Amino acid sequence: MTESEYLVLAEAVLNDIEIRLERVADSGDVDIECSRSGNVLEIEFIDTDSKIIVNTQAPMQEIWMAARSGGFHYRFNGQQWLDTRDGSELYAALSKVATLQAGSPIAL
Repeated sequence: MTESEYLVLAEAVLNDIEIRLERVADSGDVDIECSRSGNVLEIEFIDTDSKIIVNTQAPMQEIWMAARSGGFHYRFNGQQWLDTRDGSELYAALSKVATLQAGSPIAL
């Protein structure tokens, strides 16, 4: 994949995650605030005073996620973003760590 193709895909993922989390916040079940600065998306869970950071890493063509449970690196396989260590899918993993940090179920 070229760098420009990566940048388009990664930007779309960050936008999609932000939109999905805003829907969760709008439902009123979980108090979430998202803020974006360039290639960094900060997800704050107000009730538990915790954060998840999702950002792009263009040199490696990866998306990185930092959560209380650890740091995770995802690489696009042509269809989805998969963890470079355990093969888990980005949205499934983000749903899992967000649920743990929010203290309420979050499905992306």
